[in-house]
Amino acid sequence: MKFIGIIPARYASTRFPGKPLAILNGKTVIQRVYEQVVSVLGEAYVATDDERILKAVEDFGGKAVMTSSNHKSGTDRIQEAASIIKTDADVIINVQGDEPFIQKSQLETVMHLFDDKRTQIATLGKPFESIEATENPNSPKIVTDVNGYALYFSRSVIPYIRGCEKSEWLQSFPFLKHIGLYAYRREVLAEITKLPQSPLELAESLEQLRWLQNGYRIKVGVTDIETVGIDTPEDLERAEQYLKQIS
Repeated sequence: MKFIGIIPARYASTRFPGKPLAILNGKTVIQRVYEQVVSVLGEAYVATDDERILKAVEDFGGKAVMTSSNHKSGTDRIQEAASIIKTDADVIINVQGDEPFIQKSQLETVMHLFDDKRTQIATLGKPFESIEATENPNSPKIVTDVNGYALYFSRSVIPYIRGCEKSEWLQSFPFLKHIGLYAYRREVLAEITKLPQSPLELAESLEQLRWLQNGYRIKVGVTDIETVGIDTPEDLERAEQYLKQIS
């Protein structure tokens, strides 16, 4: 089975304009993401709508394609890039352009989910470490069936543990945090980007609910590694400190 990584990267960002080009310990954030992905998959492209990002990627020897600035989601950008590249990969892995510490084990976990021929889309979950973190609406929760397929994603705490003090919920059920790494079979990606927004997606503002509501199957792998995304200049400073610690 052939895999390819596509990394969506926009220059415009409300909280951190130009973050793909921010310098993290001598390299741009986008270069660090790209190098992590290529080291595992062997082939990757950055999909951007900005000439500055395109040039930066080409300058460090990476591959990049220009895509429309009108996309409403990263998934749509991924599909356009796949069409431009004319990739023959069986599976396309979508790695966010602000995840410079994406780990080999996380990418490999997602890849192995496609050993199951029924897997159409794959993603990751990580067990929550505190009930306070579980209650954060910015950290979507996943509930799966016995075979590891997603039943639902929600910003609310799901499931509700009846007859149990909330302080004990984490000991009663393995609450799973959604990690926003996606992989799609090539033909499935082409299909889901043609779907209109669904009522559940609009209610929770979670794109993956559109796919579930239209009957697509999302296989969920489990990781014990926390991703370190960069959304703000403060996150970049924390990432700098993290790199110093591990080096």
